[in-house]
Amino acid sequence: MAPRRKCPVCGSKQWHKDVSSGLVACSEGHVLQNYRTESGEAEDLGNHTMKKRTLKSGRKKKEKASKADPTLYHGERARFHYYQCLQLLLRKQVATLIALWSLPPEFETVCRDIWTLHLNLLPNPPPAEPYHHLQEQKGTKTDPAARTSTRRADSASGSSKSRERTDKSGDSGSDSSSSSEDESGEEDDPELVELLRENSEISSSSDDESSKHHQPNATSRGQRGLVGKYDRPASNIAVLVVACWTMRVPIIYMDFIRVIESYKMPYLDPVRLLPNNLTRHLTKHAIQALSPHHAPSTLLLHRLSSRIAKRIYASYGVFTPELNAAPVLWRVTRQCLGGTPTLYGLTKRLGCVLSLPLTLHHSLAPTLRRVKRDDPHSHKFDNVPPELALVATAIVVLKLVYGLDGKTRLPTHPDDPACTLPRLDEYLSLLRHLNEADLQDNEVQFGSRVTVPICDLDDATIDRYLDFCERVLVGPQNDDSEHRILDNYFSLSNRNAEISPQAITSKLGARALPSTRLNGDDQGVLRPGESYTIYNSRDVLGKLPEDYELVVERSAKWTGVSNDYLCGIVELYERRFARWWSGQRTGEEETGDDNSGRRD
Repeated sequence: MAPRRKCPVCGSKQWHKDVSSGLVACSEGHVLQNYRTESGEAEDLGNHTMKKRTLKSGRKKKEKASKADPTLYHGERARFHYYQCLQLLLRKQVATLIALWSLPPEFETVCRDIWTLHLNLLPNPPPAEPYHHLQEQKGTKTDPAARTSTRRADSASGSSKSRERTDKSGDSGSDSSSSSEDESGEEDDPELVELLRENSEISSSSDDESSKHHQPNATSRGQRGLVGKYDRPASNIAVLVVACWTMRVPIIYMDFIRVIESYKMPYLDPVRLLPNNLTRHLTKHAIQALSPHHAPSTLLLHRLSSRIAKRIYASYGVFTPELNAAPVLWRVTRQCLGGTPTLYGLTKRLGCVLSLPLTLHHSLAPTLRRVKRDDPHSHKFDNVPPELALVATAIVVLKLVYGLDGKTRLPTHPDDPACTLPRLDEYLSLLRHLNEADLQDNEVQFGSRVTVPICDLDDATIDRYLDFCERVLVGPQNDDSEHRILDNYFSLSNRNAEISPQAITSKLGARALPSTRLNGDDQGVLRPGESYTIYNSRDVLGKLPEDYELVVERSAKWTGVSNDYLCGIVELYERRFARWWSGQRTGEEETGDDNSGRRD
């Protein structure tokens, strides 16, 4: 570029270069003299032209020493070790449930089979890492692509040799001898074997790319982390649930949650219960994955359990039996709602009308009876926990009998089943006593869902809390004096016996409650089922009546769900029952039957 100097004619400092002529002129057009443009590009170089080249040092750089702990496992080996810890944890959980619930020893066999099916149905199953690691220690290649390419190269070379033998079998002896020499040369030529291996690696890489193109989720699933959402410790509890359903054990999800929160079954902080030869290889991410902070919720356990039941039936044809509904319904009637056999029978009858699916997944239930062409094969949103469906059905029965809206309802006929149910005020008083009895249980009082104000506790409750902490933090005490830590250093002489909530519940429910009286001549009193109110569960500004709210809170706490979720299930069943009732009335009007005086 021209120097930034003044033009000798006009004194301008603004210069520009003409592209076509290459002349430099000022802003006024005066051409700069004694200026030439040179090009540094040479087309023809002579023999004596000197070239520069870069010399690279052949010295290898010194590798930095790794500061990683060699005892910790990473990658696929860490995943396999993680599943080993889960399997050992499952065995401890199975042994605990067999001792707590007096289950038969066949329960362990069922859990083992379901665990195997569960691992096979994972999106990313556990790898066979110990075999690959052993091959690495011996010095062989363990890359899956390399192993596949080697096998393909061997098969390709073997097939080419067999074809050569077949083609040359009918030739003369000299041809056969030359072919055998060629074959021996092929076997001994390392360059040809290397070319065949590289060719097979290229083909295998192209095949892998095409498979990845057809399965885009495979790589992304493997890069998410150590574990996925279906292979966490909560899946162990789901395996136990499916095993209990398979053996027709009448359990609910809150049974597992209670033994987890009371630290009777290993789930919270289970790494301390594993042997040292397993925990020494765990990284901090693996320890975090094995140590959940809270017990799983009811809805999470149902989602995982229903997935396992659905997948093992679709893949292997293993059908999970239906819920053992009779004992579970009696637990709902007696333990949850404090009801009588009359409430049990009414709930069972209404559940038959609502066609409740008593399976882990709604797809495993039989299809509905279709009367019309437009009738559905199954009800929508039926994939709810079965005990929650039974509780919601019982609440609908209570609303039909009592209303639970502040208005008095009395039966007018002695054959009405509402006559055998207790009076509303006595029944609500029983529910309040049941809530107080549950709070005296150590498993509920010291659980993670309840805030314990230490300053307001009495001496007996503090002693029970210390016993609970001893069992949770120290574990079971052996007879050996060396392992009795608290007794040696912090001995407590006064130990109160734990209060059994089942005894309190049976004592409260054993007393006879007065039955509902018949309606006399009072015309302003409603009958059971009259003026039925359906509350919208999405009305965030609305408020439930006091009686209905007491029943909902008691049921939601017993099943382990929120009040809003339970109200949504109750509303769903109420609207389904209203549709069934309107269809029944329409059918009676079409047939001309007058059944207005009959009450079901």
